[in-house]
Amino acid sequence: MKHLLSRVADFFRESDKLLLILCLCATSYGCVAVFSTTYYTENLRPVIIQFIAMLLGIVASVVISAYDYERILRRWYLIAALGLIPVFLTFFIGFAPGSTDDKAWLDLGFTTFQPSELLKICFIVTFSYHLRAVKQNINKLKYLVPVCFHGAIPILLIHFQGDDGTALVFAIIMIFMMWSAGVSWKYFLIAFSTAVASSPIIYFFIMNEDQRERVKLLFDIEGDIKGVGYQQWRGRVALANGGVFGQGFLKGDLTQAGVIPESHNDFIFVSIGEEFGFLGCLAVLILLAAICLRCIRIARICTNDAGKFICVGIFAMLFAQAVINIGMCTSILPVIGITLPFFSSGGTSLLCLYLGVGLALNVYKHRNSRTIYLHD
Repeated sequence: MKHLLSRVADFFRESDKLLLILCLCATSYGCVAVFSTTYYTENLRPVIIQFIAMLLGIVASVVISAYDYERILRRWYLIAALGLIPVFLTFFIGFAPGSTDDKAWLDLGFTTFQPSELLKICFIVTFSYHLRAVKQNINKLKYLVPVCFHGAIPILLIHFQGDDGTALVFAIIMIFMMWSAGVSWKYFLIAFSTAVASSPIIYFFIMNEDQRERVKLLFDIEGDIKGVGYQQWRGRVALANGGVFGQGFLKGDLTQAGVIPESHNDFIFVSIGEEFGFLGCLAVLILLAAICLRCIRIARICTNDAGKFICVGIFAMLFAQAVINIGMCTSILPVIGITLPFFSSGGTSLLCLYLGVGLALNVYKHRNSRTIYLHD
């Protein structure tokens, strides 16, 4: 017990307290928003799960930061298995909750688990290890091709799982981490040009009819307000209802009427806008921006390449999800089922976010270490 208390004391003394405080503020705000968006149902389960996930996440952060991340990186093969095996299981025993068609969840009996959330963290760890190993020769095709193949594994797995939104997040994480590792801009230019040239093929032959409809709605959001465009149209109305100061906690007309689909999850930013107004949304943006910038700062002051890549990966994950989610809620981007970090309801998502935060705190704690541990 004394040893455990000593570990906890070390954590709070040596960790980036500002990053942890920002995450706790964002999660607390998120719990309030989840409570509000589910209040009309008289079901407290979502907010209870959110609160428990926050507590477990804090514990996980302490545990992860207690060990030098080099020791974690050395077991990259175990981390890879931890991330990949549950995802593979979804192809055989996965199920889709009522609000989605993607069989991307596992039923644990007492709760559900979304393996792709854990895979994000595991991928960031294994990819960081790989990038550091080849950093000096990263722009040689002999080394770059395996790196690209490594990045493509989770993207393709999640795509075949049916969750293209999360696959896109993996792609963005991969791009940011490769850029931070020094991959030449010429390769990115080639990749971008190839993506643009192949966009018609992707649109007509890879995307399904529902996905194409969601893209077309961006140019005429009111063209199908009773069908595919219903969610975003309701979202726009709710944001407009909020004005500057909002309609008040538990007083949002559309939020409390339950007419905003996924108001506690993908569209929680909309409900925050209706009840807390523009200022409430601004607070969300400030908190998320501060967390992202803190991760970048840790990356900049870390003297170990792997530590830098880990923090860049965590930043990219948070940044991508925040931008895509808010873009969905404001009708700038199509709806692709991406949650808002620290705010959207979801125990798996929140717990895994704190695993990522724990890694960032770990890097901060050992930011001046250049040692690559070869033995325990």
